[in-house]
Amino acid sequence: MAFGSKENKTPVQVPAHIGIIMDGNGRWAKKRGLPRTAGHTAGAQNFRTITRYASSIGVKYLTLYAFSTENWSRPAEEVSALMKLFHQYLEEALRDFMNENIRVRFIGDISAFAPDLQALIHRVEEASSVKTGMVLNLAMNYGGRAEITRAARILAEHVKNGELSPEDITEETLSGAMYTAGQPDPDLIIRPSGEERISNFLLWQSAYTEFEYFDILWPDFKPKHLDEAIEKFNSRQRRFGGV
Repeated sequence: MAFGSKENKTPVQVPAHIGIIMDGNGRWAKKRGLPRTAGHTAGAQNFRTITRYASSIGVKYLTLYAFSTENWSRPAEEVSALMKLFHQYLEEALRDFMNENIRVRFIGDISAFAPDLQALIHRVEEASSVKTGMVLNLAMNYGGRAEITRAARILAEHVKNGELSPEDITEETLSGAMYTAGQPDPDLIIRPSGEERISNFLLWQSAYTEFEYFDILWPDFKPKHLDEAIEKFNSRQRRFGGV
């Protein structure tokens, strides 16, 4: 699907795969004199809005960074609140988000979560597996370095078992061992919050990804900002190392 800018009505090509680092929830709450948990609640609500909008404009894959491997180092009270929020939101997803034609997948090491949250994650994945629309990758307990390490171990195990020779290990086989196997690499990664770093997000997959940064905290990131990022993406020439 393409949409046109209001100024010149030039068709704009929607990237097939967009990643978003959902950053700034705590600062959003602090600016309003609220506890950090209130920011995470607002961020979760915005997650729903942006996901539905991305699906409506034709994004095929949307990967959202919800909880990193490093986030465990946050105060225990905040981590506990996030776990409760994840549980609440996934229950809501089972109740009413399933009306959307969106397939939900989880990338990251979910074994670190409580058994009830793991069970809920599996239920959401199973319930949405029949969907044929946009694939939503939720990165939970995810880290790019951890993902690459995991993929290397998978291939090493294949070599150990005689199922693969070292010479057979290529970029393609390594990509096939990633959480995102079978999906195109992200065309565009967006980071709100004013920070301009990748923060261990999709390190392998983002070799030739375009990046857009916004000085807007995640709860304030609107569909119009996603439109703006897509229009900027369309103004760039992607050479992939060529001329």
